[in-house]
Amino acid sequence: MSRIGRKPIVIPAKVEVKIDGQTITAKGPKGERHLEVHPNISVKREGNELHVTRATDERNDRALHGLTRALLFNLITGISDGFTKSLTVEGVGYNGEVKGSNLVMKLGYSHEIVYPAPENISFEVQRDTPLIFHVRVKGIDKQQVGQVAAEIREMRPPEPYLGKGVRYSDEVIRRKAGKTGK
Repeated sequence: MSRIGRKPIVIPAKVEVKIDGQTITAKGPKGERHLEVHPNISVKREGNELHVTRATDERNDRALHGLTRALLFNLITGISDGFTKSLTVEGVGYNGEVKGSNLVMKLGYSHEIVYPAPENISFEVQRDTPLIFHVRVKGIDKQQVGQVAAEIREMRPPEPYLGKGVRYSDEVIRRKAGKTGK
C-alpha cells in the first residue's frame, strides 16, 4: 500500500470540507478550492480526518492513490495557511516594487518589467541592502505559486560569474572562476 496514500489528512478546525461524490470542496480562511477525484479513488471522512483509499491494486491506481492524497493535502494546507515562495534578486541597479497588485521590476534591461498578479496570488518586496532585495510570492495553490515564481526567475536567471540575477532564496549558484591575469 502507498506510504503517502494511507496517511490520514487532519482537517484544521478553521477548514470546512464537503464530499459530494467524486468532488471535494474545501472552504477556509484564505479561500475556497475544489478537487475532482478519479473514479477508482475514494475519499472518506472520519471525524476530523480524511482517508484516501483505492479500488484495486493495479499500477495506475497505486500511483493515483498517493497523488490524490498529496493534492488533497496541498488543497487543505493552501486554504488554511497558504504557500510562499521566496526569490532573491541581486545586482547593481536592480529594483522592484508592488504597484497595485502588479510586480514592477528593473532588472538591467532598457525597460521596466511589469508582471501582473494572477488571481489568488500576491507579492511582497523587501529590500535588504542596496544590491539585494527579496520578492515573496504568496497564494493558496502550491502549483500556481511555484509557476509564478519560476516565471519571475526566468526574467533574469542567475549568472555563474558574479551571481547577479533572480534566484530562489534556497538555491545555491555554483560560481565559476573568471579569467586570471598573468
